[in-house]
Amino acid sequence: MVLPEATKEGDLRIRNGVIDTIALSERLEPLEDELFIDGRGLHLMPGMIDPQCHFRDPGQPEKEDLGSGSAAAVSGGITSFLDMPNNKPSITNLEGMQMKLDTASRKCVNNYGIVIGATPDNVADLQEAVGTREEPISIPGICGIKIFMGSSTGTLLVNEREALESIFNGTGGLIAVHAEDEKRLVERFEDIKGRTDMAAHAEWRDDVTALLATQLAVELAQESRHRLHVLHLTSGLEADWLEGITTLPSKHEGDSAIITTETLPQHLTFDETDVAREGTRLKMNPPIRYAEDREKLWNQMKKGTIQCIATDHAPHTLEAKAAGFPDAPSGMPGVETSLAVMLTHAKDGTCSIEDVVRWMSTNVADCYNMIGKGRLEEGADGDVVLVDMNHVQTVEDQYSWSRVGWNPFHGRPLVGWAQITVVAGQPVFERTEETGPKGRILVEPGQAGQAIVMTPWR
Repeated sequence: MVLPEATKEGDLRIRNGVIDTIALSERLEPLEDELFIDGRGLHLMPGMIDPQCHFRDPGQPEKEDLGSGSAAAVSGGITSFLDMPNNKPSITNLEGMQMKLDTASRKCVNNYGIVIGATPDNVADLQEAVGTREEPISIPGICGIKIFMGSSTGTLLVNEREALESIFNGTGGLIAVHAEDEKRLVERFEDIKGRTDMAAHAEWRDDVTALLATQLAVELAQESRHRLHVLHLTSGLEADWLEGITTLPSKHEGDSAIITTETLPQHLTFDETDVAREGTRLKMNPPIRYAEDREKLWNQMKKGTIQCIATDHAPHTLEAKAAGFPDAPSGMPGVETSLAVMLTHAKDGTCSIEDVVRWMSTNVADCYNMIGKGRLEEGADGDVVLVDMNHVQTVEDQYSWSRVGWNPFHGRPLVGWAQITVVAGQPVFERTEETGPKGRILVEPGQAGQAIVMTPWR
């Protein structure tokens, strides 16, 4: 068991949806009325939490919906996720948020949270969902505000300083930013116009484009003392600049704003050589960059500058991806393989299993003030995953649960696959010799999952 203080052998009992007992010195005997799962030879971890998903519901069911995305997530050991607002239509008010929460309650087999989208003129709508700094509102399942500072996908864009200041000064909760400088994006597009090679994507959306927006977001957060989370950090330039600025809430000191950030398994694994080989399958915003960036991201992960890992799961069909650069949409699936990718890095010695649990579960719960999540401890929610660190399975598109039916890590041998995923004490997924590499979902949509509860930020 990967416990908060150490990894130890022992038994764990979940009763009434919460962790009831953790036994280290003596073995627990199964009770007459409970399901016994033999985890010998496996690692038990708190369920992974993915703080950035795009499950395409409503509007693009051919790519994904909350049901298929939820199933894909539990197959990867993810027991809780946060869904982003760039849907069709974009989710920018409380009515839209409630519609998504209602949909999730019917379709999801794991825990869910929804993030509301900012526009240049919807501060009143944001306040209705999350309140203000002085009077924050906590509605189960509503987990923060998303600002697209640079155009990516969908219709959400807030790039003028005055509009950004009104959001930072006028709202409560947590603000998460997609940090790319829109003015620089527009200017630099002229330099790559007409190119069809994928290398142009990272040249266009370069690290300075990301850094400028990150610096502005940090400045606004510090001026307003607003809680800020910088999404999908991709560049070494940004990571090095953020050293000494970001910190976990539990380690925060003084009266300055709490600022955290995340990166993705893609940016810790791929570089320009992978992009040249895979083409538009690896097209995303911000882009996959260079080997130097990847190494700097790893360095800052280990220093604690980067607190957690997300997937930015944003599926598109292979038909759409086949349009080539620049027409192919940006984004790729991620929830099914993120844990196995990171645990393979641990198996290879790049990090430890405990690091992975901290980055993908414990720290995410702390960043978002999630109640009862992120740790194997008595009284915590019974969200756990059993993984196999010894069995190697190669990623193949045909084993995907995501509706688009492909994965960017196809062809890679990975360890650390989820064998059993449990949500609130309910087994929701299993992968065995009988079920094969894909595994099977064990519950009907709407069972086990529930809205994530957070303590509101002030």
